[in-house]
Amino acid sequence: MTATILALDLGTTTGWALRDRTGRITSGSQSFKPQRFEGGGMRYLRFGRWISEIQTSVSELQFLYFEEVRRHVSTDAAHAYGGFLATLTAWCEHHGVPYQGVPVGTIKKHATGKGNASKDEMMAAVRARGHAPADDDEADALALLHWAIQQHDAAQEA
Repeated sequence: MTATILALDLGTTTGWALRDRTGRITSGSQSFKPQRFEGGGMRYLRFGRWISEIQTSVSELQFLYFEEVRRHVSTDAAHAYGGFLATLTAWCEHHGVPYQGVPVGTIKKHATGKGNASKDEMMAAVRARGHAPADDDEADALALLHWAIQQHDAAQEA
């Protein structure tokens, strides 16, 4: 049986890619933009519920990987990322799901051969693997999933 792996590109629009027990890969992006009359923490509660729904849909998430971002375009982006990261790691701890952050450069180098690949190059690399990402968030999550699958499968063979 194949390990169930979820890969996330965290942010207000979170890219996701999932390999289920059968080896099938699905992906997309999910918006956690604050709603008009919501308190500041509601987007994180919605994010946590969304991960729980994914967990339920596959019956058991075995591994979770996320894009580890060290630099952000703005202070707001850094704050949002921190909130998603805190919510994610707390959720994983609570549910006993192993998780790992993977640096952006590592993902880009694996996907394209260049650690500083552009969004367009990442989209092209993921399309070359047979996927049709709707946006760069989904493409980044797919690239991360392929990195994680390679790492996981290599560890299983060792």
